[in-house]
Amino acid sequence: MDDDQPARVDFDFDQYGRRVREGPCFVCAYLAGHPDYRHHSLYEDDDTIAFLTRHPVQLGYCLVAPKRHVESWIDDLEEPDFLRFQGVVRRVARAVAATVPTERMYSLSLGSQQGNAHVHWHLAALPPGVPYHQ
Repeated sequence: MDDDQPARVDFDFDQYGRRVREGPCFVCAYLAGHPDYRHHSLYEDDDTIAFLTRHPVQLGYCLVAPKRHVESWIDDLEEPDFLRFQGVVRRVARAVAATVPTERMYSLSLGSQQGNAHVHWHLAALPPGVPYHQ
């Protein structure tokens, strides 16, 4: 092991599950400056925020979210607002793809009423050369 690198620690799924179910909304807490919900910001405008995930599995893995607490993009965003938001998702994805080696960009909305209810899109760049079965 390289002495300059911190020891690798297994991800605590139980603690994470408690935090997303019992803690504050992570996007709203981040926007409010809560010290336990710091992220590295990539993009911000009046309506949208993009930031690197705290638990990256790939270079450039980031989240894009409306600043307003929205739990359903189908019910809570009017079509013009949703299309404007998706325009930001696309621009952030293009910026990530221009920064890190990218064969394909994955975009996915996760979360539920049970945890991480604030609508957010995950953007993850697939590095070139990853075997298809992986």
